[in-house]
Amino acid sequence: MIVQLDDVKENLNVTGNDDDALLTRQIAAAEAHIDRLLGFKMETEYPAGAVPADLKQAICHLVGHWYENREATLVGVSIQNVPFSVHDIVREHRNWSF
Repeated sequence: MIVQLDDVKENLNVTGNDDDALLTRQIAAAEAHIDRLLGFKMETEYPAGAVPADLKQAICHLVGHWYENREATLVGVSIQNVPFSVHDIVREHRNWSF
């Protein structure tokens, strides 16, 4: 894993262990999703431990979003993108563009 469970829990301000299995699955899914957005696997593109800090933060952002919004839809709230979040960070690291 690129981002460790303890790092995600710190980012989310989660202190208990009740959701560790859920968060571990979400970390794996977030890393796979960002690999697909980038068009390459972060673990093979960057030497061991050299994944840029902003990509690690993008993983934490995505896990945080999925942790707080566990359903596919939201009702009764206004949604807007947070600047400098997942897509903005990933865009800076892709080797291709549209």
